Amino acid sequence: MVTKQDYNSDDPAAWCPGCGNFAILNSLKAALSELNLEPWQVIFVSGIGQAAKLPHYLKCNFFNGLHGRALPAAFGIKAVNHKMKVIVHGGDGDAYAEGGNHFVHAIRRNADITYFVHDNQIYGLTKGQASPTTDPGMKTGTTPFGSYNEPEHPLTMAIALNASFVARAFAGDPVHLVKIMKSALSHRGFAFVDILQPCITFNKVNTYQWYKERVYKLDEDPAYDPADRSAAFTRSLEWGDKIPTGIIYKSSRPVYEDHSPVDKNISLCREELTPPKLEALLKNYF
Repeated sequence: MVTKQDYNSDDPAAWCPGCGNFAILNSLKAALSELNLEPWQVIFVSGIGQAAKLPHYLKCNFFNGLHGRALPAAFGIKAVNHKMKVIVHGGDGDAYAEGGNHFVHAIRRNADITYFVHDNQIYGLTKGQASPTTDPGMKTGTTPFGSYNEPEHPLTMAIALNASFVARAFAGDPVHLVKIMKSALSHRGFAFVDILQPCITFNKVNTYQWYKERVYKLDEDPAYDPADRSAAFTRSLEWGDKIPTGIIYKSSRPVYEDHSPVDKNISLCREELTPPKLEALLKNYF
């Protein structure tokens, strides 16, 4: 039986006290243990940022790469070892700015990867610059007169691209967060979860209280159908007075690994290495 303690690391978390990342870390441990996933069965991949530090605070396999480049690395890992549970963590800057192009193509490929994005609407590691999801008018280090850019709507974009699993959760509701994480981890295909994660140091607008007054659970609406793409698109655009959480959209699509010509019963990393016979090939050129 797997427990949360199996994932405990001796490294102290270098996050501000009260940061929403702590709740995400604890919820993730709970989700993994409740799914009975052993640390050796999973690998975490991240880029750069406060959210990307999360794998450092877990006792497990992980790969820490370049800013915004976690998804290509995760895709490569999954391609050669498809039996591993591959989980990616990033922040809204890491995921939607530097890594925005990779996000789009990861959805298109629909590899069996879980992507958790810690969305605090600010750059936390580099001291509070505006991010792609910063609300209009917010004053930051890079927008002293208020942000005038139209914010990204990552859920809407994911649904438009027909992502196979799109959800939102809130770090201030860890019970619901664990539920959403378990659903994402159990989904076969690219599962994307945008997690509302308050940054208590640099974002004084989107606070815990601000979210608690606005978030509501789609799970509690018996009439809502996550398979209805039009309805999901409409809900994904809700922001401000009401913010939906839960599984926004879910579709059935072929998974990238299903198209691969390699043996489905064994991962590429387990295949016997057969050195190519280059001598015969070189004779064609000399």
